[in-house]
Amino acid sequence: MTEVLNILPISFWATFLMLLAGGFFALGRIKEGIGLPILAVLGTTAAWYVGDVFYNDYTNHHVTLFNSDILDNAWWQVALFVLAFLIITPLLHRQINANLLSRTSQVFRLMQNGASNPLFQLELNRLFWGIAIAWAVLVGVAFIQLGDQIQYYFFPFLGYRANPWGRGRIGAGCDFLLSFAGYFQLFFAAMFGLVAALARNRRVRLLALAACCFAWPNYIFDRTRNTLLAVVLPGILAWVFVRLRGGWFVKLSVLAICFSVINVWLAFIIANRSQTSVAVAFNGEGVSLTEAGRETHHAGLNMFEELCWINKFIASGDYKINWGLRYLAELANPVPRTLWPGKPMIGIDYAAVRGQSTQGGDDTDASGVNATISTGMIGQGVVNFGWIFGPIFTGLLMALWVVVLARLDLRGDEIGKIPLYALGMIFTFNLGRDITIMTLYPFLFGFALVWLLGRRVQSGQKVGKSNAEGISRTPWTAES
Repeated sequence: MTEVLNILPISFWATFLMLLAGGFFALGRIKEGIGLPILAVLGTTAAWYVGDVFYNDYTNHHVTLFNSDILDNAWWQVALFVLAFLIITPLLHRQINANLLSRTSQVFRLMQNGASNPLFQLELNRLFWGIAIAWAVLVGVAFIQLGDQIQYYFFPFLGYRANPWGRGRIGAGCDFLLSFAGYFQLFFAAMFGLVAALARNRRVRLLALAACCFAWPNYIFDRTRNTLLAVVLPGILAWVFVRLRGGWFVKLSVLAICFSVINVWLAFIIANRSQTSVAVAFNGEGVSLTEAGRETHHAGLNMFEELCWINKFIASGDYKINWGLRYLAELANPVPRTLWPGKPMIGIDYAAVRGQSTQGGDDTDASGVNATISTGMIGQGVVNFGWIFGPIFTGLLMALWVVVLARLDLRGDEIGKIPLYALGMIFTFNLGRDITIMTLYPFLFGFALVWLLGRRVQSGQKVGKSNAEGISRTPWTAES
């Protein structure tokens, strides 16, 4: 490590100090609602960029691939992103959430006082029954899709992982409906974990745990790591920081054990997903969990390297800045390709420059590449708007994301807002690979469902019952 530290440029240390200063800034604003989301974004930046230095052998890898100018410029871009993000976030928060600034973070209160607040429990129960009904409908569709193979949808470890929502990289016809169903399924699975962690009603808690037993295996035995994390982490974090009684030493110790288990399983997935299915490997035809945890290197944690490649390709002329077309393609993603056959594809141009073009080979589809490659959230800004405006624009987008999460937190007394917040916090880490609507679909669809549930509650059907029970409809206080 000493060798790495000695060769890092001043721009790296500027980035590091800015991240550190931003962390202290965020800690002082946790009660305002923006503190924890800011920490999540800074942690994401540190993991995907600073972490790349120490995890992927900067001395023998990065330094041999790129000259000092490329490396130095990339670090300044990371520093510029952090600076822009820290400046823009409080300004946007004061403008967009102006009517909520007098409130205190509901998540902070949950962590202080636990989840026993009657209003919170009432809204949590309502959320559970709403998503349970919607999930039952989705299961019915899955049964129609899979027929007598439905058991492998719930219990993939029995043989293989059945996916009723599978489709090609480039959709056609009504494939978008399958994608929507898959995103809703992810949202439901994550919410079941949160309800199981926080619900005080014994019946609701047991039903949520049972739903986890049916819904989670489809993600645990999938080859995709980010969806697994999105499903299991909200519930684990909620249980540790809100439900689990004990000091910080106990909480952090339990959290460390949970993350160790998850890390070993993710390593097991990496070791087996290219040769066989995770379910088959689990049944004894792949490497052992012990071997995976000891020897497997987690691939993909290299967004600083991708930022360097982007700078190198732009400098050489092999890649042209597309001036927002990549972001336009992201915004156009919800439009079904059957309605817009010429809809722009996301990231295909960069994947081709990075050597993923099929060039007429056998392993091809309509995209023309073997696989897409993530640019990283800062690299995504650079390919859209160049070396200076790109990182600044990325800072603006992440600032908007923080403001959205803060708004959910400050309105946490409303149905589903805190569970949505928890899911969004986990998705923040996934946005480090690319700021894409495809990552946020479960969050967006969940938001729509929560809004519908909220409208139903506000219709007056249950307000009278709530007041009769003596449950206050005002935001929680420290005494409540």
